[in-house]
Amino acid sequence: MAKEQHPFIDMFARLGQDLKLPSMDIERVIEHHRRNLEALEQSAGTALTGAGAIMKRQREMLQETLDEISAMARDYRAPNSPRELVEKQTDFARKSFETAVRNTSEMTDLVRKSGSESLDILRQRIRDGMAEIREGYEKRK
Repeated sequence: MAKEQHPFIDMFARLGQDLKLPSMDIERVIEHHRRNLEALEQSAGTALTGAGAIMKRQREMLQETLDEISAMARDYRAPNSPRELVEKQTDFARKSFETAVRNTSEMTDLVRKSGSESLDILRQRIRDGMAEIREGYEKRK
């Protein structure tokens, strides 16, 4: 089966010949870019998976918060004194603050992990791509 020729590629090949540029292995260039696109696709998939995990955890956190508020409302009874009212409000504020700090810390870790995994894929492809370019350069020498 004959290789399919593309006029665009042929045009650049003729230009390279006319300018007496070193010949290029088009298949190798195409393979290089195919790997680049695969790395981008994998990175985007990892980022999407991470975003899904973040959204799922946010829904869980919201549900937990609503459950806590519902439990407090069910167990609520009017305070007997102003001191008891202040103690209840203080306890509620403390619990809310602790939950917010814990949830924020957890979300930060999830976002960092998701972004890091996605960037690691791209960094590795850049390293591999540079090695491919060096290898091609060394072969030409």
